[in-house]
Amino acid sequence: MMTLDTLTHSAFGVTNVDNHTTDLIVMHNSDLIKTLQTIPWFLDLKPQQIEALAAISSIVEYQEGQSIFCEGDRVDNIYIILSGEIGVDIAVPTRGIVRITTAEPLDIIGWSKLTPVVRQRTASTIALKDSTLLVINGDELNRLCEEDPRLGYIIMRRVANVVASNLLTIKLQLMDLILQSSSETDIKTR
Repeated sequence: MMTLDTLTHSAFGVTNVDNHTTDLIVMHNSDLIKTLQTIPWFLDLKPQQIEALAAISSIVEYQEGQSIFCEGDRVDNIYIILSGEIGVDIAVPTRGIVRITTAEPLDIIGWSKLTPVVRQRTASTIALKDSTLLVINGDELNRLCEEDPRLGYIIMRRVANVVASNLLTIKLQLMDLILQSSSETDIKTR
């Protein structure tokens, strides 16, 4: 059985993903299907649904320090981290670039492509280590979800979990900022 670690031993080619040059791992469709079957997101999918996902997916390698996408870019793809670490950053007026989270293997980034409202990236991402990502064409995934309601339900349920987790993380970060701000105010007033 193919593991996520064996992905890096495949053949490479250069490609352009979301306007960023990167290394595309060339895989046979059967190897891509095996990779998809190892991802918990897709465990409830039927074989034909996995095959449909494989047809719209690729495996891409990013080197440490390489940008995956930038805040403000057009939203095209959805990414699942297979190996490595990805920093997720936002630009904050008067503070500069702020890291809001670090995505690890099996985390998803770029999920906003599945929402009907978002048209631009809301954060920037950068490989903190050499990383391998599953890249799914967002337009094609939306089409598959519309054509196959069961697939759409499973995918959107997973996305809802990601959104809920992100909101909890942001809430905790906001509470920390408020506590820091109030303790700084207490120190200044003493």
